[in-house]
This record gives sequence, structure tokens and C-alpha cells, in this order.
Amino acid sequence: MSVPETLLPTACATPPVRFERGQREVFCGLTGIVWLHRKIQDAFFLVVGSRTCAHLLQSAAGVMIFAEPRFGTAILEERDLAGLADANEELDRIVGRLLERRPDIRMLFLVGSCPSEVIKLDLGRAAQRLDRAHAPGVRVLSYSGSGIETTFTEGEDACLAALVPAMPQASAAQETQLLVVGALAEIVEDQFRRIFAELGLRNVAFLPPRRAGELPPVGPNTKVLLAQPFLSATVAVLERRGAHRIPALFPLGAEGTTGWIRAVANAFGIAAARVTAVTEAGERRAQRALEGLREELAGKRIFMFPDSQLEVPLARFLSRELDMQPIEIGTPYLNRDLLSAELALLPAGVPIVEGQDVEAQLDRCRAARPDLTLCGLGLANPLEAEGLATKWSIELCFTPIHGYDQAADLAGLFSRPLARRARLRV
Repeated sequence: MSVPETLLPTACATPPVRFERGQREVFCGLTGIVWLHRKIQDAFFLVVGSRTCAHLLQSAAGVMIFAEPRFGTAILEERDLAGLADANEELDRIVGRLLERRPDIRMLFLVGSCPSEVIKLDLGRAAQRLDRAHAPGVRVLSYSGSGIETTFTEGEDACLAALVPAMPQASAAQETQLLVVGALAEIVEDQFRRIFAELGLRNVAFLPPRRAGELPPVGPNTKVLLAQPFLSATVAVLERRGAHRIPALFPLGAEGTTGWIRAVANAFGIAAARVTAVTEAGERRAQRALEGLREELAGKRIFMFPDSQLEVPLARFLSRELDMQPIEIGTPYLNRDLLSAELALLPAGVPIVEGQDVEAQLDRCRAARPDLTLCGLGLANPLEAEGLATKWSIELCFTPIHGYDQAADLAGLFSRPLARRARLRV
């Protein structure tokens, strides 16, 4: 499905949105480490937290105890809780031991969590102190992954926002740069690099980079293209550095990917004929791959609980490219500016709910009896026990889903739970 020029983001109407406030059911921002530690290959994420934090990361990442992952937890022990140890001295000691053991580390993130003892620590100041102590070999930064402050995808947002002050300032004479922001699987990043090269764009960078020393410069000549819709804080920090965001759809499915690329072409003055020549093969390939899955999913009703902030672009993809019927689109936070193009393409009349009152949403979901429910892990098992097919929203962050060649993989995430339930009935 191609994107008509009239549907490119200009002045998009915003559908009515209802706001709910009540009990929430989300993972904390520490979960973002599970995909971020794979992306920045010489960085290390040190969570300052409790044993619960360590168990969460260990289980979510599936890391064996003898592996050497690029994350760990500085656990608050009884001496810390009793005030018998100086927390900053302990942190300095742990960081020193870590860097001595792992000389490959070039960037260290101190990641705050939600215990009150951690909240009392000034990790920003600790990061500055440790940065001076271990410069120039290691850069030390900090951000909060506390579940009190963030949903799980906002952990990535906080991490990337912390990276921006470390990015060099671009000179006024520098060639205009395209900066793609949002963690992408390396195979997807490589695919997009090839497409941008075919469009004639030479100065293209990605945030986060694969190596700590590859942070690109940023300034007024930087045009920002978001790959993920949950990066509000990162966009704000980049804009304060002088960068300009390109309004666009998000590259989910054939339509979203083409719209995303066309938005870049418009921003750089690239002729429409050249864009068509570059995108038409990938678009056809994605549409062919989706044909069989559309037959399985067409007419199926889906209820979306608020969890990842991916819900709005997913609803656009599922309804327009797979003919599914969203019953309700819940999202933890709705940035209308970043999602204006997506909101304009949603089915008319579908309820959009910002925030969460989990009991009220569960009641509506049970009453609707959807064919498929997109939700967090905490709700999935209970709903499955009640006879509802579910899809874990966190899997959308662990799986490469962006771009033409991943469109069928994205659709498959929604078709497989239905196929599994059909087999179980037999």
C-alpha cells in the first residue's frame, strides 16, 4: 500500500482521545537495557538497585550465569540499607572493579531504579565524578530506569536523551546530516543505510551508534528522523541542540516504511521519481509477503492495552495493511505531535485511550471478547486463562519489525497466537 502525497504529515487531524487515570500495569524502564546492551557494543549498563532489579534483567534477557553480558546490578545490601556504608564510596569501588575486569568498556551508564535508597542518591553527580576519574578512556553517563517514572520503552528514551549532551557540536559549515534516532536491529539499520545511499544521502548517522566513539555531531544542520514513537525526551534535547525533526509515519509495514522514506526525501528535496525507483521493489516485496497473513488476520478484532507507546502505529499497520479491526487503542502516553501522521490514518471512530485504569480496561476487554489482545506480560496469562488469545507487547521491542523485509515478521507476531489457539482447540 503506497502513501499518497496527501497523507504525508502536514496538517493532520487528531481523533478524539479519552484520558484515564488509575492503576497501571507496566514493566519498568530497566527493561530497555535488554535491547540497548546489544546495540552499543562497547557500553555497559550498571543498574543501581535491588536483587529484584537483577532478577528482572537476568530473566528478561535470558542470560546464563556464566555469560559476560554488557549489563549488571550494583545491589543494595544490608550495610547500605542500614546506613553503615557510604553509597558513593561503594559505587566508586564497584565501578573501579568493573572497569578493571572489563577493559573493553568505553561507555558506562549508571542506571537508577525505584528503591527509595537509590532515589536519594544523586547518580548524575556520581556520573560526573566517575567520568572525571576514568577519562579519557571511559565516558560515564546516568539516567533513570525507575518504574515509578517510566514505562519500559521510556527507558530507551531516557538513555538516548542522556547521550545527546555527549554528542559533539556540529559546525555551521557541516553538510546537512540525517540522524535516525531509535534503537534498530543491525540488519534493519544496514537495510535503511542502503536505501538512503540509493537516494543519494551521504551524511547519515544513527543514534544510538554501534560504538561509543561513534557519536555523531548534532546542530542546526541536523535533521532528525525518528524510528520509534516513544522518544519524546530525546527529541526535546536534540531540538535544544538546534536539530530539526522530520514529521513522518513510522517504518512499520510497507505503507509506514514508504511514508517514512518519502518524508526524508521531501526534507532533502529529492525528486519523487527517484523515491519511487528506490522504494517500489521493497514495497512490492513487503506487500507480497503480507498477502497470506492478511487472509489469516482480516476481520479479526484486536484490543490494545497501553504498554509500549507503539500502539498507534501498530493500529495503523494492522488496520490498513492486514484489515484487522482495532476495538480500542490504549497507549500509556500520546505525543500528538510525534504521532500526528499516524493518528490521521487510523480507522474513523476507534476509541483511543491515553493513560491506564487497568480494571476498567479489563472490563471493556472482557465485554468485547476480541480475537486478539495486545498487552503486557502481567495481563497475558490471566487473560489466556479466561479464553482470550494474547500477544506480549514487549516482544515488539525484542524482534526486528521495522522496514520492508520485516513487515511479514511483524504481521507474524499477531498471526501466531491465533494459529496456536486454533491448534489447541483441535
